[in-house]
Formats: sequence, structure tokens, C-alpha cells
Amino acid sequence: MGVTTYTQDIVAQVDANRIFKALVLDADNIIPKLMSQAVKNIETIEDHDGSIKKMNFVEGYPIKYLKHKIHFIDNKNMVIKYSLIEGEVLGENLEHISYYVRFEECENGGCICKTISEYHTNGNCIVKEEEIKEDRDKAIELFKLVEAYLLANPFAYV
Repeated sequence: MGVTTYTQDIVAQVDANRIFKALVLDADNIIPKLMSQAVKNIETIEDHDGSIKKMNFVEGYPIKYLKHKIHFIDNKNMVIKYSLIEGEVLGENLEHISYYVRFEECENGGCICKTISEYHTNGNCIVKEEEIKEDRDKAIELFKLVEAYLLANPFAYV
């Protein structure tokens, strides 16, 4: 098994606590609300090691579902670690993708979302740059949707 690591920083005009609350603590509600053209719902499935979130997509969308295992959430430090463990996007080459995400306040009142993604491959497979770019672009799109929602609704998630 090989591992390809990718880091990404996304800057927002909204404070870290609000984005963390929306994207991490209330993801089950905000993501289907803001991405209703793609995401049908998010279910929480308990297992013996913690929780698994199953994101179901609308009929006709290229992906049926994704399953994320939540390893931990640190509310005080605004950190989450989770892994994409099941879904069509993993294909034959990826075993799973682990994400470590930290939200940090900026001096200007905004924040930076720092993400470390680890692509764990099956065998000696190599992660293609296009796969990482597509994952990165989807993360930015979701982050910017939540940021726009919070800017338009200044009393949400305070």
C-alpha cells in the first residue's frame, strides 16, 4: 500500500468557529441544504468504533453514496479527522482517503481551513494528479458555498 499526501489551505472571510460549526458539527443539515442538486441526505450510522456518515446523492448523480468514518472531533481546537472508506470515487486503486482538517482564526477576522489529505492506495497504484485536483476542487466548492451562506446569514452558527 502506498500513501500520497496532499495539503491545502482555504482562506475565508468568516470566523473559524462559525465555519467549523456549520461544516463539521452541522454537516448533516447544511450540506444537503446548500448542495440539494447533488446531495439527498446524510445519515449517521453507528458502529463499534465510532460513527460513520453516509452521504446519499440524488438519483441521476454520477455517485450513489459516500461513507466517511469519523475518527475524532475536537470542538475546542476546531479539528476533525475522518476517512472516506466507501464509495465509487475510491475505485479499484484507492483503499481509503484520510483527512485531517483544522480551522484557524486569522488576524483579520476570517479564518484558514488547513487540510492534510492522505490517499491510501491498493498495492503499488499511483494517485493521479487529476484525482487530487478533483477532490481539492470539490472541497473548495463546498467550503465557498458554506462561506457564502454564512456571509449572507450573519447570525447563523454564532
